[in-house]
Amino acid sequence: MTTIRKPRPAAVTLTASAEARIAHLMASAPEGAIGVKLSTPRRGCSGLAYSVDYVESASPLDEKIETPGGLFFIDSASVLYLVGSTMDWVEDDFTAGFVFANPNAKGSCGCGESFTV
Repeated sequence: MTTIRKPRPAAVTLTASAEARIAHLMASAPEGAIGVKLSTPRRGCSGLAYSVDYVESASPLDEKIETPGGLFFIDSASVLYLVGSTMDWVEDDFTAGFVFANPNAKGSCGCGESFTV
């Protein structure tokens, strides 16, 4: 008997706006960049922060999501903090940036730059 496995859902769901922003970033990426990577380094008042940077090489342990505009990676050490999250790109008159709806976050700092799990 052969076991058929369903594909594992992505740790992070990207909105159409986030995918469009990734496409924009990749269109103006520095030479050698193969994609954009999300990680959660330790910093900020609550402990962890969201960081989105260009990446020139992929770790085999990183999660890879193919978007219409380019590759999006999630740092392997950050996946557990991000499972079930949604990443959006929001622009208004005063700010522009990626916004995260993270069900794992137990709290965040007042400015919204960092979170704790």
